[in-house]
Amino acid sequence: MTIVSPLTGEPLEAVVLDWGGTLTEHVEVELIDMWRVAAERIDPERAEELTEQLVAIEAASWAKTTTTMRSSRLMDLLLEAGHVLDVDVAEAVLHAAQEAHLDAWTPTIRHRDDAVPTLQALRAAGLRIGMLSNTHWPRSFHERFLERDGLDGLIDVRLYTSEIDWVKPHIQPFATVVQRLRVPMERCVFVGDRPIDDIQGAVEAGMSAVWVRNDHTPGDPSDAHAVIDALSELPGVLGLA
Repeated sequence: MTIVSPLTGEPLEAVVLDWGGTLTEHVEVELIDMWRVAAERIDPERAEELTEQLVAIEAASWAKTTTTMRSSRLMDLLLEAGHVLDVDVAEAVLHAAQEAHLDAWTPTIRHRDDAVPTLQALRAAGLRIGMLSNTHWPRSFHERFLERDGLDGLIDVRLYTSEIDWVKPHIQPFATVVQRLRVPMERCVFVGDRPIDDIQGAVEAGMSAVWVRNDHTPGDPSDAHAVIDALSELPGVLGLA
């Protein structure tokens, strides 16, 4: 059965969702605390210096994406901090620091309560499901939470920008996830919480877009084809309910 999107009047074959703030709940954290545990693993005697450097490097990395849209990786941020402060860091220590940093995030990460039933409803309608996340975290870290909360088997394609060269809103991440889903760009809808990275990027790439309303991400979401306050509203917006 062909699903016609009420957003565009075109056939709909796939839904791609952002991860942080869309599939997961938004949380406020003290980034300095997250980086301090990594710094302690790298060099306990210079932990405070390293912590400050890591916070600054991460902020600069995210700021750079607004102009270059180049992706970054967690291990690269750790290496850069070591180089800036001239700390000789063994590879094993870097891996331990990475794991410590990621473990510090673990208690804060929680998927929305309506994520699983929403994805189940989309799949039951015959739609393919993708996920596209701007992240410098490795795939293994994201995957552990998807598996923990029962989402891994509901998402056909999962793309993390730490594994490619560009981040949203560059067209490459959108084109890559759609290619892997094996559907035309115009037959996909993107769902996200960020007006620039998610909504503007998806629309410019040729997808329709649904904004998850929030007050913690900057930008103008007026490009969105629809607005929802909860994921559970998505099937209805797509004409599936």
